[in-house]
Amino acid sequence: METSQWNYPAFREQQHAFKSEDGTLTYIDQGEGPVILLLHGIPTSSWLYRKMIPGLVAAGYRVIAPDMLGFGSSDNPKGYEVYTPENHAKRLLELMDSLHIKSWSHVTHDAGGLWTWELLKTNPERVSHLILLNTIIYTEGFHPPIKMKEGVFAKFSMWLYKNKSTTNILLSQLFKKGLKENELSKDEIAGYKIPLNEGKTRAMYQFFSNTCNTLPNYEETLRTCNIPSLVVWGKHDDMLQWTPQQDKVRKDLQITPENIHLIDAKHFIQEEKPNLINDYIVNFLQHLKNQKIHEN
Repeated sequence: METSQWNYPAFREQQHAFKSEDGTLTYIDQGEGPVILLLHGIPTSSWLYRKMIPGLVAAGYRVIAPDMLGFGSSDNPKGYEVYTPENHAKRLLELMDSLHIKSWSHVTHDAGGLWTWELLKTNPERVSHLILLNTIIYTEGFHPPIKMKEGVFAKFSMWLYKNKSTTNILLSQLFKKGLKENELSKDEIAGYKIPLNEGKTRAMYQFFSNTCNTLPNYEETLRTCNIPSLVVWGKHDDMLQWTPQQDKVRKDLQITPENIHLIDAKHFIQEEKPNLINDYIVNFLQHLKNQKIHEN
């Protein structure tokens, strides 16, 4: 069965489990070959990549797609400090260590960028290639749908996300803002709705009431990581805009113009253009592989 055809309960049956010190992380592990890690953001999970996974596997890659703690079918422990970017990065490294994966091509979306930069601050050698899909990088262009102070209002807002009578409304608003055309089926939306109805909102609370308000500065991390990088960005994204930060990102990551692709999509580009994104990723990795062979 292809990942893109799974319903969400069947998708969960395909996931493996890793027990971190903070709780269990679930993840997809499919295919053989060089490793590509697919990192989601907020309030999504590995389900976001279901349309991309089969194509990358067919292209000869081993695909790892985790549900980070507090998302998808992973555990949802009490507390909020456990969901800081630093702790998300720590658990991601623990997961890859448990799989004996020393380095990988790293795809990141949305708040996954924050967890990525934290990982690169301490372990840049683990990422061989970096692929940015509408992800958080700098404050320029960063326009989150909500920002809140810690407290009663923020907790009430998170309750609305997990309350079955209001989840549909909030997801509908999110996809209206994040998709050019919302053509998601009821089964597809269930993959986003079920975790919220299960109460997976603590990590969201930490982000929207803390990290979101004071975005960490990762300029030094980006300037010194020296990793071949690819950008595939939905050019109609209002929440994470490319243009205000493009010069800064291109300079800091030393990205050449041919490795920047602005596509006809909004924020959730994995839903709108999965095959196109796969083509860009595979071509990018294959080109670098051929270049390395030629140099040797």
